[in-house]
Amino acid sequence: MTTSTTAPRSVTVSRYRFSENESIMGEGPESTQQYVLRVKDLEEDQKPREKLLAAGPESLAISELVAILLGVGTKKEEVLTMATRILKEYGERTLVNETNPRRLSEALQIPLPKACQIVASFELGRRYFERRSGKAVFVNTAQQAFDYLVDMGNMKKEQLRGLYLNSRYQVVHEEVISIGSVTSNIVHPREVFQPAIEYGAVAVIIAHNHPSGKLEPTYADIDATERLQIASRILGIDLLDHLIIAGKEYISIIDREAEIKDEPI
Repeated sequence: MTTSTTAPRSVTVSRYRFSENESIMGEGPESTQQYVLRVKDLEEDQKPREKLLAAGPESLAISELVAILLGVGTKKEEVLTMATRILKEYGERTLVNETNPRRLSEALQIPLPKACQIVASFELGRRYFERRSGKAVFVNTAQQAFDYLVDMGNMKKEQLRGLYLNSRYQVVHEEVISIGSVTSNIVHPREVFQPAIEYGAVAVIIAHNHPSGKLEPTYADIDATERLQIASRILGIDLLDHLIIAGKEYISIIDREAEIKDEPI
């Protein structure tokens, strides 16, 4: 079933229902982007630290806050350039939820100590937020899953994410399963389902983006879904959906395949 946020149509919204090897997924070469803004090129009062001191943290863009957090760049990359690239390639919310410094370091090609700084800082904020006014998120339909993951549509690199739900359809964890392969992402069932075991989730929704803007699933996408469905039945952890997101549109591979099977011959 194909659903578009830009072209309203009459569709049946189905709610998710819980039920009692390697897969390969990929979609074309990824695009690259150059970031050339440097702190030393800025006016003195526009440099991140000076802005922070003069006007407070609310006056800074997220990239500027990350640049302050990183402190300095590397010989190959200036700090504000690095901060901007990190946010573009990984996504703001995904970066906040990342808990593995080594994976972050490898995916973004940044020094491990800087990846540790990022993970530690967001962990501090997350713990404070969860103790205060953290609002629970519930996902019952493909549309709700898309609404939660809509930022993936504008990413320049292909990324596979997982949403992990408890028995009340509440999101208890979000995971970046793989990111940034030029040709294909190798997705093993353990990478998809291990977080479900760690966080006590009973169901998983996975989604990946097509930077090309094409929503049509590849053979590899369908094959990956089928293999993960087999693993989900063995583990007793439901694979509720697999979305492809491109721009402001999405499709559900599982819904689409179910409709094809139900069509009369």
